[in-house]
Amino acid sequence: MSGLVRLGAAEIAGRVARGEVSAEEVARAFLDRAGALDAQVGAFLDLRPERTLEQARAVDRARRAGQTPPSLAGVPVAVKDVLNVEGWPTTCGSRVLEGYAPPYTATAVERLLAAGAVVLGKTNMDEFAMGSSTENSAYRPTRNPWDLARVPGGSSGGSAAAVAAAMAPAALGTDTGGSVRQPAALCGVVGLKPTYGRVSRYGLVAFASSLDQVGTLARSVEDVALLSSALFGHDPRDATSAQAPPTAPLAGDDGGRGLRGLRLGVPWAALAEGVAPGVMASFRAALEVCVREGAELVDVALPHVRHAIAAYYVVATAEASSNLARYDGVRYGLRAEGAPDLARLYGETRDRGFGAEVKRRILLGTFVLSAGYHEAYYVAAQKVRTLIRRDFEEAFARCAAVALPTTPGTAFRLGERTADPLQMYLADVFTVPANLAGLPGLSLPCGLVDGLPAGLQLLGRPFDEDTLLRAGHAFQGVTTHHRLSPPAFS
Repeated sequence: MSGLVRLGAAEIAGRVARGEVSAEEVARAFLDRAGALDAQVGAFLDLRPERTLEQARAVDRARRAGQTPPSLAGVPVAVKDVLNVEGWPTTCGSRVLEGYAPPYTATAVERLLAAGAVVLGKTNMDEFAMGSSTENSAYRPTRNPWDLARVPGGSSGGSAAAVAAAMAPAALGTDTGGSVRQPAALCGVVGLKPTYGRVSRYGLVAFASSLDQVGTLARSVEDVALLSSALFGHDPRDATSAQAPPTAPLAGDDGGRGLRGLRLGVPWAALAEGVAPGVMASFRAALEVCVREGAELVDVALPHVRHAIAAYYVVATAEASSNLARYDGVRYGLRAEGAPDLARLYGETRDRGFGAEVKRRILLGTFVLSAGYHEAYYVAAQKVRTLIRRDFEEAFARCAAVALPTTPGTAFRLGERTADPLQMYLADVFTVPANLAGLPGLSLPCGLVDGLPAGLQLLGRPFDEDTLLRAGHAFQGVTTHHRLSPPAFS
């Protein structure tokens, strides 16, 4: 790795603003790297160099005209292909949306463009964000840059892999049950899932509407915070957008105060089993760093998180069953030609367009919403969701953030879990509680286990991303885990 692709988002924006390098030069550097390396990784579904370069030239023209450079001037950002960008296809990793060109741009992308960012390309993902490995894409799997025989995590695996391989300095993903934090951990990058409602979901293709949230990935907490500053804020076009006070995460160096005096809650009982020894060792070592830098550890109880996976896969599949009913072959996307009647048109379009995992979740969701089962499954899961949120409220009475491993293990091999959905779902055991409770979560690289990255996860109070970002920034100020690169892509 050399030259401009070594730079993070904040440094790129600074250099472009000072005129030390042009936005077009930066865009060309990342486009060239993606063009040279992505055949091995499979991070991108769509690259449109001329569109990217034209956006970069617009940034350069504005700077030469004397306009004050915005916060993300010239920063190329990879966008998960579940977010609409006018002029680019949106497939959601599915055949059912082949040929769909959205007529508008998602608010999250609009805000990055307004801040001077440049869309680098659309990244690969598990179909409709349903998966933990990016093997469920209808087009091709994405591979982990740390070991091309292993998964990058999912469903934002393309975004995480693009950042890890330095094909993009930053990326957008979405997190419904861990789909930003889990691939961030497995690829050795930073991933932030904001509080539910903090970032607009307008223009995000829905999987599970009460759980989905747009998040960011980058190689440093500083860069994640920089993107978040542009993304956060109310959007009247999104009915779930919160009227939360604006924030400016990491507005200047906090002098390492992010960990000093911070009370970190650790739910040791929830970690008693199921965590790989190497991952647990990395987690403990990360906590020791936090204590050395002035943090205090307290034991907290989260007694109902053991039910989180079961509750999540009831709530999420129920909402998916409802949301995916719109793909009927009539209005947009794939249409099964030759169907003799409307019912067959619907059925055959979905049969041909959806992959196995999406069909599985539609069936599960339809079942738990059906007459006779709604109370037993869906209503019960919502009650468990409330109990999990109360567990966190009680924990936050004793601490400012909760610390967990991001994942119970490191990246597994491609194909290793495709035949066992339950084992695949358990990869998200430590991430789904934050989605059920609507909390912000930050994943940080915290070391290598047999040459593969492990992640430290910090969960915070609603709308308190600032505490997580400051703590993560302080952690990265005294560690070097985030500076490591996959050997084959260094």
